Amino acid sequence: MNRFAATLLEWYSRYGRELPWRGTRDPYRIWISEIILQQTRVEQGYDYFLRFVSRFPDLESLAAAHEDEVMKYWQGLGYYSRARNLHAAARQMQGHFPTTYEGVRALKGVGDYTAAAICSIAYGLPHAVVDGNVYRVLARYHGIETPIDSTPGRKFFAALARDMMDEAHPALYNQAIMDFGAMQCTPRQPRCGECPLADSCVALARKCVDDLPMKQHKTKTTDRYFIYIYVRTGAYTFIRKRTGSDIWRNLYELPLIECDRALGEEEIFSLPEMKNFQTGEEKSPVIRCLQRGVRHVLSHRVIHADFYELLLPDDAGRFCADTPLLENCLRVKVEELGSYAVPRLIQAFFEKYL
Repeated sequence: MNRFAATLLEWYSRYGRELPWRGTRDPYRIWISEIILQQTRVEQGYDYFLRFVSRFPDLESLAAAHEDEVMKYWQGLGYYSRARNLHAAARQMQGHFPTTYEGVRALKGVGDYTAAAICSIAYGLPHAVVDGNVYRVLARYHGIETPIDSTPGRKFFAALARDMMDEAHPALYNQAIMDFGAMQCTPRQPRCGECPLADSCVALARKCVDDLPMKQHKTKTTDRYFIYIYVRTGAYTFIRKRTGSDIWRNLYELPLIECDRALGEEEIFSLPEMKNFQTGEEKSPVIRCLQRGVRHVLSHRVIHADFYELLLPDDAGRFCADTPLLENCLRVKVEELGSYAVPRLIQAFFEKYL
């Protein structure tokens, strides 16, 4: 065992986190935890894991569930393609979790990192994990300036991770380096003064810890402008399921008008989607603004959302017929909205106004 691995294992024996998916070699639970923790902090994922495995304790229960229910249990975690892939993979396995790296890697939604984590922890197979924590620890320790988001960089770090790992204890080593990156060698303000690897860390010696790891590309974000209409007619409202390949696929939301810029209220009222609701009759709809300029940040997009309430009379059929705003919408009772999986942006609106 090399000194680097030995030091990590010693550190992990003292400071490793006690988590509900550790101490088990059940590949199902390890898989669930790893999918949840993709792009999610442990602190946030902890309770989600407990709720998820309480409802879906095994492959059979997850595979048998309706996708809407799986999405509901995932609500709030974001990156909803993870939940869809999880559900599809559960059905793909037909009750039998793969026992080889190739078999696990072939599952929908499972990449190199996740396959390595599952196989090393569940089966003791010598596959090194390479995630953001591992990139950071290795780049700093060795003083590597090769961008981690380049093809040469990914290949180089994958090979280095294999060389540095302790093949006799792959489960402990992989968990140790992940925890070390999350708790000790953190992205900002790493605890270099009390680091057991400080005397051999190249980045610390060169005083470039904050510069590593390097990336060659910055994430480009785009702005999108959403106008949500909360339609009320008696005890009922309307929601629509998002489809296609856009964000939040298979989640529900309020009737939506998307524009290429922020609009003023008069412009919103004059949109084609709102024409059927501008009648001037005695029993005409009432529309009012509830929230404007709500900013919701995703990984590559910033959503700028306005929320309006549209009150319709009880005999609302004449307003709803052939109305683009309500096309493909479900008419549901307001009290039943909690049964549907919605994006965090919509959930925040529900919590504030319903």
